[in-house]
Amino acid sequence: MDASSLYQDSLPVTSDALLTQLQAWGLSYTLHTHVPLRTVEESKTVEADLRIEGQRVLRLKNLFLRDRKKRNYLVSLNQDREIDLKALAAELGCGGLSFGSADRLMEFLGIRPGAVSPLAMITGGPKGVRFVMDAEAQVADVICMHPLVNDRTVAMPRAEVMRFFDRVSVVPQFI
Repeated sequence: MDASSLYQDSLPVTSDALLTQLQAWGLSYTLHTHVPLRTVEESKTVEADLRIEGQRVLRLKNLFLRDRKKRNYLVSLNQDREIDLKALAAELGCGGLSFGSADRLMEFLGIRPGAVSPLAMITGGPKGVRFVMDAEAQVADVICMHPLVNDRTVAMPRAEVMRFFDRVSVVPQFI
């Protein structure tokens, strides 16, 4: 199965249910639909369609990682940031980081490869996933991310993203 909304009913929390929950919490966002995006390069092909002008926009790339002790991490960084897993492990104070499997991704974040997103912490928080976010998020006006599927993007004001984390009891570690 792919990570698009066509298969969202097989997720623990559907994209539709997440969007409904965001609305119930009074969190504002703008929803964009597009072709399924699996990579940063593919995402850049639709950026112009998202039309967010005059604001500092943070577009994310997301990594689901695990360390040698099998602890899970969701790392969300500026899509253009270079990543050195060895340096990241040192900064986080953990042993060697590697990518988590698709099975672990579903087990701990309730999503498929290609749809990794900070919004998956709605599932990941209660399962002990540690969330790490680019410090650039603290000054961005808008943060763009997938709502658990890769054929939708939500653009949320930074304050709303932080309110989301409060709602799901997640404290981001900024790096």
